[in-house]
Amino acid sequence: MAALLAVLLLAALPMGAQAGTLKDMSYQALPGGKVDITLQFDGAPPQPRIFTTDNPPRIAVDLDGTALELAKRRLDVGSGATSSVTAVAAGGRTRIVVDLFQHAGYTTRVDGDKLILAIGSGNGGALASSAVGNPSKVLPNTHSLAIANIDFQRNKDGAGQVIIRFSGAGANVDMHRSGDHMVVDFANATLPSKLAQRLDVNDFATPVTSVTTRPVANGARMEIAARGAFEPSAYQSGDEYVVEIAPKQAQKAAGVIGNVTGAEPKYTGARVTFNFQDIPTRSALQLIADVSNLNIVASDSVGGSVTLRLVNVPWDQALAVIMRAKSLGMQRDGNVIWVAPQTELASYERAKAETRMQAEEAAPLVTDYIPISYGKASTIAQLLTQKSLQNTASGGASANANRGFLSSRGSVTFDNRTNTLIVSDIPQKIREIRALVAVLDRPVKQVLIESRIVIASNSFTRELGAQFGASGFMTNPSGQLISTSDSTSDNSSLINSIAAQNAVTAQNNLNQQYATQTGGTAPQPTLPPAITFPGGLNVNLPITSPAGSFGLAILGSNYLLNLELQAAQTEGKSETISSPRVITANQQMATIKQGQEVGYVTYQNAPGGAVGAGAGTATVQFKNIVLQLQVTPTITADGRIYLELDVKKDDLAGFINNPGGGQVPEIDTRQIQTGVLLDNGQTVVLGGITDVTKSNTVTKVPLLGDIPGLGALFRQTSRNNSKDELLIFVTPRILDDSLK
Repeated sequence: MAALLAVLLLAALPMGAQAGTLKDMSYQALPGGKVDITLQFDGAPPQPRIFTTDNPPRIAVDLDGTALELAKRRLDVGSGATSSVTAVAAGGRTRIVVDLFQHAGYTTRVDGDKLILAIGSGNGGALASSAVGNPSKVLPNTHSLAIANIDFQRNKDGAGQVIIRFSGAGANVDMHRSGDHMVVDFANATLPSKLAQRLDVNDFATPVTSVTTRPVANGARMEIAARGAFEPSAYQSGDEYVVEIAPKQAQKAAGVIGNVTGAEPKYTGARVTFNFQDIPTRSALQLIADVSNLNIVASDSVGGSVTLRLVNVPWDQALAVIMRAKSLGMQRDGNVIWVAPQTELASYERAKAETRMQAEEAAPLVTDYIPISYGKASTIAQLLTQKSLQNTASGGASANANRGFLSSRGSVTFDNRTNTLIVSDIPQKIREIRALVAVLDRPVKQVLIESRIVIASNSFTRELGAQFGASGFMTNPSGQLISTSDSTSDNSSLINSIAAQNAVTAQNNLNQQYATQTGGTAPQPTLPPAITFPGGLNVNLPITSPAGSFGLAILGSNYLLNLELQAAQTEGKSETISSPRVITANQQMATIKQGQEVGYVTYQNAPGGAVGAGAGTATVQFKNIVLQLQVTPTITADGRIYLELDVKKDDLAGFINNPGGGQVPEIDTRQIQTGVLLDNGQTVVLGGITDVTKSNTVTKVPLLGDIPGLGALFRQTSRNNSKDELLIFVTPRILDDSLK
């Protein structure tokens, strides 16, 4: 197949003047899986033009003006990454096609009349050049090369072409596929800073979405991102290297006609009208071929006749009717249809499967080493060897089915130290496993989860109170002071002082009258003690902690009025914000918490039922008081994020006395457990709790406290309002590590 492909490609190449002859072709297996392919010419080797393909992996070497004189044009190598070497000639050119088990780097060098193609093992990057034997000239002189320009264009078939131009010929380029990306490495080629950029090529309507180029160690790297199914190819000519990403053409399925999936068939052919009585089946198929412009080949076992009366029906529906009527089936390949009985088609497919299995049994086993970058080699090895779900459900049908992705003779193991898969199987299976590992071994996206826990508190207190009192006093003729004030009241000292002053004034008046009447001095009488009656404040409704007060007092010779109004208003606002954040990989749970462990002592097994501190065995226990965020993100196929969340915020409220001794902490807990689907970067309020407390208290003198206006002097009022609110905000963001 490789030789046929090479001949077809060479047929399209222009004629060139013959300059030499390829006399011999040989190979040498080297340590580490490397292979040297030696091309012997009858003179100086021509300048080669080399390009590679990714699927299947190949290296093609074009030699202009070269003829072939080889005894054997194909070499089966089977070492390292090299499968075989084929040489073909056409139109004055020779092409050497190297079939690979996997993508591998290469270099070329000239040694006299020999051109040596050195192929790597496929486990690393580009192969380093080295001269062997006599002094030789290394063709890909990449040490002085620089990338001069990078361009992108769309061809007429809808494929995207990335054109890389170098400062000279002979660039060493290595291209391989990684999932939905093509990675192109330019070994030892310098990249100017102006070309280290990301090209957005979505508007070109090709499978390519972006082209990112950046410098790396010992060269440069280009990553070509594509969407959908695509077929990559590349070729190199002179100082240009062209990568072409073409949309993959849908292959037309070849199978037996019939509604296998159970879906209703859709017919789109041109409409025809048939009205035949006992027409031979072969003739009916010929009519269908004439209408459909298809080539229909009928098997020798197709015979008999059929009666048709079809009016204005699609030709593909008419064909399906004939197939069902005669128990026929078909296989289609392009515009050629093979019609045969269904049993014959089934036997043919079975024979093909048996032939394929026999070919696998006869194919040589090769060993390949696949390094794993982002996953675990042990996990992928288990995946490659496990049974399929269908076989597991049916109990396992065959030995091959139980081998997973390997053939019946294949085996896989792994090395934990280097995280490498070691696969031994036939070349076809090796290629399939390589492609599968390229899809599976990809970096896992990471998610940054930011959260905010807000606790807001508002409090309001207002109090009004009053103290009101009236006091009266007098001195009787015997000189005794009579007062309604209590000696312990706030006004007692003032009243006693006034009463004493009044008594002195009265005595002076009596002494003066006595002196006037008798002309002598009156004796000093002894004052009797004051007589005090209980009294003082008539209304005593003060507040506990007044912010301010207003007092009024009226004092007369025989009375005292005292009034004091008190008021207080307190307003408080507080806000507590906690912002835990954490980064984790997709589908990996992450936990972050901060807080303290509060210890407390309990007593157990008290002897004789004794109760109290120090009785029994003392045990120290701890309770966690933490702020905790626990989250498991899952990135969906459409770029959104599903979060499984557990957010908790604890506070120490106080301690409760333990009957056995010690104290137990009392904890205020705020927690939410939920799952939510968010867009990338979207912020959502997961939930909230609001506590509102209101209280109004009135203390008053019955009846008097209800008098409008004046009643404020006979009552005390207190109003308290408090509000606590808890809100939890969450914002997830997918971390993009690609070069922007």
